[in-house]
Amino acid sequence: MRILCLDVGEKNIGVAVSDPLGLTAQGVSVIRRSGLKKDLDSIRQLLDKYEIEKGIMGLPLNMNGTVGKKAKEVLDFKGFLEKNISVPVLTWDERLTTAAANRTLLEADVSRAKRKKVADKLAAVFILESYLRFESGKKD
Repeated sequence: MRILCLDVGEKNIGVAVSDPLGLTAQGVSVIRRSGLKKDLDSIRQLLDKYEIEKGIMGLPLNMNGTVGKKAKEVLDFKGFLEKNISVPVLTWDERLTTAAANRTLLEADVSRAKRKKVADKLAAVFILESYLRFESGKKD
């Protein structure tokens, strides 16, 4: 089962997908936000292209686990998606994934300009990897 992961931000949506067995995560793109309809069209194309059966969205909870403004915006977008696509969508705690992605890119000596282009995609990979590890632990 292939899973699509979205790291939803104000300007971009980082996108990662799992392999067909649900073992690994690969970053595939960054969707530049340009309105709900265009965002939805881009996501639908990815669902079809990769034959996605489940969606995961990073949920940016506050450090104390509460739902803040950003998490509320993601939950609203999740509700919008659920009304417009046939794939189930779950949320997954994404605290510190963007920081981890930026730290990884800094350690790899990636330029600031390139970091801005790939950080959201890498954060989506980290979120999906975390979810896949959790799911594989449940199967053991």
